[in-house]
Order: sequence, then C-alpha cells, then structure tokens
Amino acid sequence: MSQQGKHRILMVSDFFYPNFGGVENHIYYLSQCLIKLGHKVVVMTHAYKNRSGVRYMTGGLKVYYVPWKPFLMQNTLPTFYATLPIVRTILIRERISIVHGHQAFSTLCHEALMHARTMGYKVVFTDHSLYGFADVGSIHMNKVLQFTLADVSQAICVSHTSKENTVLRSGLPPERVFVIPNAVDTAMFKPPPNRLSSDEIVIVVISRLVYRKGADLLVEVIPEVCRLHPNVRFIVGGDGPKRVRLEEMREKHSLQDRVDMLGAVPHAQVQSVLVNGHIFLNSSLTEAFCIAILEAASCGLLTVSTRVGGVPEVLPDDMVVLAEPDPTDMVMAITKAIDLLPQIDPQAMHNRMKKLYSWHDVAKRTEIVYDRAFRCSNQNLLERLPRYLSCGAWAGKLFCMVMIINFLFWGFLQLWQPDKDIEVVPDIDLTSSQSGEHIYGPCANDC
Repeated sequence: MSQQGKHRILMVSDFFYPNFGGVENHIYYLSQCLIKLGHKVVVMTHAYKNRSGVRYMTGGLKVYYVPWKPFLMQNTLPTFYATLPIVRTILIRERISIVHGHQAFSTLCHEALMHARTMGYKVVFTDHSLYGFADVGSIHMNKVLQFTLADVSQAICVSHTSKENTVLRSGLPPERVFVIPNAVDTAMFKPPPNRLSSDEIVIVVISRLVYRKGADLLVEVIPEVCRLHPNVRFIVGGDGPKRVRLEEMREKHSLQDRVDMLGAVPHAQVQSVLVNGHIFLNSSLTEAFCIAILEAASCGLLTVSTRVGGVPEVLPDDMVVLAEPDPTDMVMAITKAIDLLPQIDPQAMHNRMKKLYSWHDVAKRTEIVYDRAFRCSNQNLLERLPRYLSCGAWAGKLFCMVMIINFLFWGFLQLWQPDKDIEVVPDIDLTSSQSGEHIYGPCANDC
C-alpha cells in the first residue's frame, strides 16, 4: 500500500468494454470512483477484435487488453499457467498492491487471482451471479470457485442472496464475505422533463435475449398482456439466440404494430429508450442484483420483475411489483402495475434513487474491504497448501499440485527475468484537467 493508505488496484475480468453488461459497468464506475478517492486503478481484460494493447479511458483509467482472444461466451481459453508471465509483468510494472477479480465465470479472473496469491499479493473477489448446485456446469463451476476462494483475502457479493449462494458454493467463511450492492449513475439516467401521456401504456424490456434472462417467458406474456390491455405497447431492446422466438411470436399474433424490436441497444442509448416507457419489465430466471432495474427506476419507470435471486432486495416495495417466474403470475403483476401508474411520480422516484444508490458510496465501502484485505497476514506456500487440501479428497490434492507447479513456474520466471529488469511505469496524473463530480460512462472517444 502506498502513502496515506492509498491502494494500487488491478481489476481483472474477461468482461469489460467495449462489451456491455452489468459486470462491465460495475468495474468501470467503481474504478472511476476509486480514482477520485486517490487510488490508482488499472484494468486487465482480454483483447476485443482489433482492440489489443494498452488504452486509456475517461479519468485516466488504464486498460490492458492482453492478446488473448475469447474462446466461449467472451471467456478466454483456460490455460492455468500461460497467463502468469503477463500477469506478473503487469503487477510489477504498475506496482500493484491488491488484485480484484470479478465474476465467477471469468477464466482470466480465476487465473489472475491464482498467480497473484502465488506471488504474495492480496486478492479480493467479487461475485456478480447466482449459480445452482445440481446441473453439471454448476457443479464444475462451484469446484473452480472453491479452489479460487480457498486462499482469497476477502470476497464481495452484490446482494445478501448472492452472499448466501457464494458461501454455500465455495465453503468460504461468511465473515470474510461482504455485501456491497451495485449502483446507478443517476446523472445519466433521468426521467423525461414532461410526464408521458397515459392514453397509451408503454412497457419496456431491455435485456439479453437468452434463456436465463427469461426470454421464453416473454413469448407467452406479451401476447396475453396485449389481449387484455388494448392500449399497451411493448418496446423490446436486446439481442440473443431467443430473439427469433420473439419475432415468431410477433408474427403469429400479428403484433407488429404493438411490439417494437430494437435489437442490441448500446448502453449510451439505454436512457433514451427508457424515457419512452411507463413500466419496465424484467423476466430473469436468475439474478444476483440487476442493474437494469436501477436504471429504469432512476428514469421514473415502475418495475415489474420476477421474484428471483437478489431482485427483492433492490427496490422499495412501492417501486416494484414482483411476480413468480410464471406467465400467468407475470400477467397479473403487469395488470397491477398498470393500475398503480397514476400514483407514480417519475421525478420523485428519481430523487429517491439518488439517495438510495451511489457509486461513490460503493467505492468507499469497497475501500474498507481493501483495507481489511491488506491487513491479512502473508503466508508462504507450505502454510497455504492445507487450505487447498480441504477442498476435497481428490480435488484438494489436484489443487495443491496446480499451486506447486505454479510456484515453480514463478520461480523460473524470477530467474529468467528478475523483477529489477522489468521497467516500472511512472505515475501520470491524467485527472488534473477534469472538474466536477459527475462520472461519465464510456463514449466513442474512450479507448
């Protein structure tokens, strides 16, 4: 840790801009606020198409797009050891003190945390998703998470439901897991200056059109709502493999004039879509938090959402109507929301969101987690191996072997290219020309 208790943080995840999503937004806004608090923040992610190398974003945020291409669902191919040389170089060049990994599904995150612990760095992990316990994919992912978190300094979850899920999946002691929710940039998501007419009710859906986001539910819900409420129109933003089913539904029920399919919506244009609606519909089948609900509420929309995961924790009861992930229950919830619309004041809702959620508050709470992680004692490899052994009769021995090989590989790199031969990057203050407190999201000039 540098002087005055300031940290030098490396954020690592496969999910970052120019890709858009909840994890990407979280890393970006958290990094910007930590920079404002005086910390140095560097982001490491994989290359996106021709975007490779070092880029700078708003506020002087430095991003390493390492030359690894995504293998599956924006994740890099698991290699265990191939990323160690470049992770080691970045840690030394930037004089990093804490490595912060994001998202259990990120291969790059798991490998970077493993390498950082091998090198004696403090590590923090944030889990953004909920996973099950029964299917084959979840079983394998939970074992990988158990391996990663066996030696993590501190962990963060975005909701209390997410914390319970992570503790059960990883076996991590609950006292080492903190709950810090997501937030919303209320300066970017504002309601329209004039209240919309209630002659036509517009329901907005902005989501990835995939199974876990409940796209199949929408196929059944939308026609029934249109049948019951002739003055309702839908705006559907998003893309994915389930988009074809929605378009087939629109054709089958002749709803071309009542269901607008926008396709993928860039994050910078989400607010301009939201302000055209009265109700925001979230049909997710699993959700740790859901930033989209915050963005909609900040724009003054009443939310109808499935009662799954951490969603019930996000908004006060008078801002959201919850339903079971069942078409009939969702139709009833939408009908209830339509009846409640006259009581909704978009500007008052926006003002409440300002007080409820702030990225600056998230950054300050994360800063406390970093301080606690930094006070954790460092241990050598022999003292840490019992933690991996406790992960299972066979898995524990395998994890120990992985860490021993990683330690030997790191020792070889130390001999081949000593730390003193790696050039340290000088700190440059790129924020001195900025004024004001607003944090603007990534624009066309970023990167």
